[in-house]
Amino acid sequence: MYDAPMSDPHIRKVRPTGPTSELMKEINAAFNSRDVDRIMSFFAEDCTFLMARGPEPEGRRVHGKAAVRKVLADRFRVITNMRWDHVDSFITGSRAVTVWMVTGTGSDGEKLNYRGCDLYEFRGDKILNKDTYWKLVEQRDRL
Repeated sequence: MYDAPMSDPHIRKVRPTGPTSELMKEINAAFNSRDVDRIMSFFAEDCTFLMARGPEPEGRRVHGKAAVRKVLADRFRVITNMRWDHVDSFITGSRAVTVWMVTGTGSDGEKLNYRGCDLYEFRGDKILNKDTYWKLVEQRDRL
């Protein structure tokens, strides 16, 4: 068997498919830039985004790249300084989990300061499903 030298121009570099630590950092940086085009470059055309808030028990389901693009653009107009600070993450196969603190102030005065996580499913290096959760902060004692 012939082992070609690393400088051999006929050797094609193979990028690993699925999420990597580096890819997850790039996605986080894109979200923190609030550049919707940059963010959407990481999503598959048939993606689904389950938002932390919404009318259904699972939050708000947004399906398809165009719909996700619109909801993110709308969100960043309402919360212009939204930011996610990394806490932890792990990757297994085609899935990844990120844990973060989200901060920002909405145009209605709501202050965001929540710990949350995203459950990701990838097809190759594109986000197929993104399911977001965050802690609900309450000032009164409840179960």
